[in-house]
Amino acid sequence: MRLFFCSLVLCMLMSGCSKSKMSSTARTATEQLLLSNAVDQSLTRVEFASFNGRKVFFNDKYLDSVDKQYVVGSIRHRLMQSGATVVADAAEADVILEARSGGLGTDGAETFYGLPELVIPGMVTIPELKLATRNNQTGTAKLGFVAYDAKAGNVLGSGGVSIAVADHNDWSVLGVGPIRSGSLKSELKSAAERDPFNPASGLPNSVAFDAPGPSYDAVRLTGGEE
Repeated sequence: MRLFFCSLVLCMLMSGCSKSKMSSTARTATEQLLLSNAVDQSLTRVEFASFNGRKVFFNDKYLDSVDKQYVVGSIRHRLMQSGATVVADAAEADVILEARSGGLGTDGAETFYGLPELVIPGMVTIPELKLATRNNQTGTAKLGFVAYDAKAGNVLGSGGVSIAVADHNDWSVLGVGPIRSGSLKSELKSAAERDPFNPASGLPNSVAFDAPGPSYDAVRLTGGEE
């Protein structure tokens, strides 16, 4: 018992003290970055190249999630980078692209290594001792896509679902920290070196589309039928 108490006092003397700064906004920057990071990773797996030179109407009716504006803006951006023209009216489009959200949110968990609170009946209560603490946060984005010919109505390819997870860890050892790790830290570190919209990032393409048939304007100019 004496050895235990000596070890406890030694740990308390050696421990530091850290305190995380709370967000002064409604949501922390870490939460927002985790979500946007997961969205970016998810969209990197979607291949929009088949829409090059086509007029695309993006329908976000089924996209109901937090940070919807970021998701919509990112999809529009990638469509334009792929050579598509994003139009505001479905009647003008060659392709209708629909997106849906299967999940967009964050989760958090705290794990500590040390001793739980110990109550010795009739003697003393020894408080909880945290030698090391890990706070883990994850952001998950699951986005589904389907595309169809705006004139013929036939589906263009099988479409599909893309899912990605971003994580962020804060470690504190004997009260000293945080020591940070995770994909969010890596993305922030390499932000100046890598274009997040470049599909050549090593992630596999899991969603693809077929090119649509001739557009309505092309058929009309050649004297064909709709």
